[in-house]
Amino acid sequence: MRETAAARLSRLLALIPWLEQHDGISITEAAEHFGVTPQEIERDLWLTICCGLPGHGPDQLIDIQFWDDDGRIHVIDPQTLDRPLRLSAGESTALLVGLRLLGQVPGDHDRSALASATAKLEAAVDAAQGAAVVVDVADERIAAQLVDAIESGRAVEITYAGASRDEVTTRVVDPASLVMHAGRRYLVAWCHSADAQRTFRLDRILALEILDRPISERIADTSPNGPVAPVAGVDVRLRVAARSRWFLEAFDAMEWTGPGPDADGPGWVEASVVVADPDWLARLILAQGGGVEVLEPPEARARVRAVAEEALERLTAGGGR
Repeated sequence: MRETAAARLSRLLALIPWLEQHDGISITEAAEHFGVTPQEIERDLWLTICCGLPGHGPDQLIDIQFWDDDGRIHVIDPQTLDRPLRLSAGESTALLVGLRLLGQVPGDHDRSALASATAKLEAAVDAAQGAAVVVDVADERIAAQLVDAIESGRAVEITYAGASRDEVTTRVVDPASLVMHAGRRYLVAWCHSADAQRTFRLDRILALEILDRPISERIADTSPNGPVAPVAGVDVRLRVAARSRWFLEAFDAMEWTGPGPDADGPGWVEASVVVADPDWLARLILAQGGGVEVLEPPEARARVRAVAEEALERLTAGGGR
């Protein structure tokens, strides 16, 4: 089986520090240690002495002597590879978050290997680096519980903070899968309250309890092996005043369709956004007090008008001014 580039790179990075600590070892002994042939070690050494720091002058290249008749290896100048590499705080953070996210995605992963790699990385991170590993613990806990529920085929009860109506509800759902969209995680599930498939943003799930009841058969259509519905949305083109440009930060997907922020003058800009809930968009626009206008589609313009009229009627009925 041919060796991958990643496997060889890993060996090359470990080779110099190890040779530094075992000065005078033979090529054959080094090959036995790394589980490769002597010819492969020789190729590694010839490649290594062509590497070094930027500039690549004679005093900036790794210097190793290994071509004498006795076949012994001597590291003369390892440059910066005189000790095993250590991950920086940023590198540790990225790897740990990636491993944890992968461990929470349902599928045929080697979960024992993932858990082992995560534990080893956490143990290798010192106190200073560990302080820099910041993750949303509550969100991770929710995700881990959902993975357990999906794998065991059990329903869950969630407390959910909805974005469209600014209310917190408690509902029983049959979880089907966790999906990623625009950098966020979502739960695809069958909602018993709505009697329909729904998608829930993980960071809006405030609490979760795994119930002692199996999922219903209706969830089969939305299982990870079936046609999982993507996070849907409607493209809406907006005209936004300079004072309300921050409004566009509320959307995961946005692109400029007309005058953008770099245009001359502090006037209006035009942008296209993806909206999943028209009611949520309408209320958000009304809160801008005329700072945002829907250009298209007509249905979105009509919905903003309807929500505004409903709000005015309630205000009038309540005796407001």
